[in-house]
Amino acid sequence: MDINLWNILFEEKQTMHKGLIVQKYGGSSVANVERIQKVAQRVVGYSKKGYQLVIVVSALGDTTDELIELADKINPNPSQREMDMLLSTGEQISVALLAMAIHKLGARAISFTGSQVGIITDTSHTQARIIKIDGNKIKEELKKGNIVIVAGFQGVTLNQDITTLGRGGSDLTAVALAKELKADACEIYTDVEGIYTTDPRIEPRARKIKEITYDEMLEMASLGAQVMQARSIEVAKKFDVPLHVRSSFSDKSGTMIIKEVKKMEDVVVNGVTLNKNEAKITLCGVLDKPGVAVKLFKNLADAGVSVDMIVQNVSHTRSTDISFTIVKPESAKAARITKMVAGKIGAGEVLLDEDIAQVSIVGVGMKSHRGVAAKMFGILADNKINIEMISTSDISISCIIKKKNAEIAVRKLHKEFGLNK
Repeated sequence: MDINLWNILFEEKQTMHKGLIVQKYGGSSVANVERIQKVAQRVVGYSKKGYQLVIVVSALGDTTDELIELADKINPNPSQREMDMLLSTGEQISVALLAMAIHKLGARAISFTGSQVGIITDTSHTQARIIKIDGNKIKEELKKGNIVIVAGFQGVTLNQDITTLGRGGSDLTAVALAKELKADACEIYTDVEGIYTTDPRIEPRARKIKEITYDEMLEMASLGAQVMQARSIEVAKKFDVPLHVRSSFSDKSGTMIIKEVKKMEDVVVNGVTLNKNEAKITLCGVLDKPGVAVKLFKNLADAGVSVDMIVQNVSHTRSTDISFTIVKPESAKAARITKMVAGKIGAGEVLLDEDIAQVSIVGVGMKSHRGVAAKMFGILADNKINIEMISTSDISISCIIKKKNAEIAVRKLHKEFGLNK
């Protein structure tokens, strides 16, 4: 759907009845008093136009990171339940302050935690999944004329334990509420004006994408683009919730994330992503026999370690090497587990490399175009960038390279696939 057509249809809908909008404001949007006041002014402006509003807010600025650092000073290996108790406090501060700012502007607002509005999750602390949402409390407050402000990133189990939804979980809160409340629009406000072809801080010629498919956005989010949480895109795609990603510091239109984009297969590559938060572990001298790999990866899974890429070399002898990547914060734990498994199965040494990055190209058009992988590999080779691991899907190709080559790889791929134009 063309973004201008979206805006026209949305405005027409509002002339017929009061539309319900779910808006999410990230941590950078409410990082200080001045920005909280700016958000309050924007929200009240929408309210005066007759819209019903549910506002989802993240913790102020770097609050979550500061709380994690504080916990680490107390106990480097804290209980996951207690981490959720701690981290959920950040959003509680945000919603209360935003409600106060809205009150000062003469509008009605009420703030709630995730548990107060009935966001029920499973028991997976720090990475909980939403089971259901009881939207009745929100609907009651909307009928009273209140702007409803909900703490993002959090929920509660059936046993009343507080949980959090993982990094970027406020996006998931907003999308889930938009689905449950049958909202007319779901707007994700951040510190950039939308989704870009790559990180503008790396490539100044990066372009804002007007429209992008759920599949492409999900792939980009999974591969390192930090604008939205991948799980929130999964939910939006499943329930066909159109998303508008835009800046909280501007009134410009942003990027629409929708099911289909016109001529989407004509564009081979729509974005280049970079993830520097990766580490690679190689288990050397693994006996080439059934059941060895499962011992390693089951132990990692049981310890809560998520594995990304896996490469096992084809053996022409009696042993082989297994390499895999994980997020860097889990590298020490993953290496420790791998060494333990290596001792049990009689494998060789375990190598940990944290000096790597993952560079990826993403585009629905890859499905119908040949030679995309060859072109990517050629671009990297021409710039003397060695590829250590490769992973592909229908709409993406990812390469593990040395971190020192990461940004030049992004710029070269961005240019050679025509994204500078």
